[in-house]
Amino acid sequence: MDLEFQDIRKSFGPKTVLDGVSFRARSGEALGLLGRNGAGKTTSIRILMDVFPADGGRVLADGAPIDHSRVSMGYLPEERGLYPKKKIGEQLVYFARLNGMSKTAAAEAVDTWLDRLGMTEYRDKRLDTLSKGNQQKIQLITALAHDPDVIILDEPFSGLDPVNAMLLKDVVKEELARGKTVLFSSHQMSYIEEFCHSIAILRGGRIVLAGQLHDIKRDYPRDRLVIRSEQADAIAAAFPDVCVRRENGELLLRLPSPEAKGQTMKALTERFDIDELRVFEPSLNDIFVEYAGDQEQGGEKA
Repeated sequence: MDLEFQDIRKSFGPKTVLDGVSFRARSGEALGLLGRNGAGKTTSIRILMDVFPADGGRVLADGAPIDHSRVSMGYLPEERGLYPKKKIGEQLVYFARLNGMSKTAAAEAVDTWLDRLGMTEYRDKRLDTLSKGNQQKIQLITALAHDPDVIILDEPFSGLDPVNAMLLKDVVKEELARGKTVLFSSHQMSYIEEFCHSIAILRGGRIVLAGQLHDIKRDYPRDRLVIRSEQADAIAAAFPDVCVRRENGELLLRLPSPEAKGQTMKALTERFDIDELRVFEPSLNDIFVEYAGDQEQGGEKA
């Protein structure tokens, strides 16, 4: 199912939270919805889930105004919402039934997912007896048990150890292979970069960058070189105005133009002992820092 936000606007009193937000998420692909706290991510998700309406604009599903009675959503919130004193199996079945499943179908789906995530032994345990990571896996089941059309994952890897993070990665890949539409909201850029074909970066309630991540990286000007060398200090001194040291010890050298790449690389290798020399390609973290930038932070989470 393809989803599209078209010029979505939302205000709370005098505060404009979303100001003409537009982006598209395609079936079988993951979209990274990114931004600093207060940028408008949570408000966008709540409008998508019909928690409250937009003041203007449209949300489309496969090109038509979304019908929430026909489009099912699975939501993994950043802030957990299960009952700590209740038995896990009972509340999972309860939430699946709230999403339209019969009691029998809900119980079968819950058992399938408990087995898939290695959690069958905890079916009759209370949630508060589980570790944070295992609680996260139980919360994930509430988002997936009813086989939703759209899956929304807000900081899904929070609290997971590397083994469980790998398990969640496998689950997400399986859902994408089934044609599900997945929206990621996370500050862990490595996961977004691994899963997401496309990104949309919000800043102050507006989209400042959107599109396929591959195309965004390709369109960056190829006018910087990454240098790794034991003579980093000497190289930095030789290019004082255009060379900066990165946190990992590498140097980033800005060229006067992309066409100067070959000549500069030749000069560097002739003059210095170079361990690695390559054209700079920004990571998603680099892109996020550049575009999310500083913004006025409000007190209300948006």
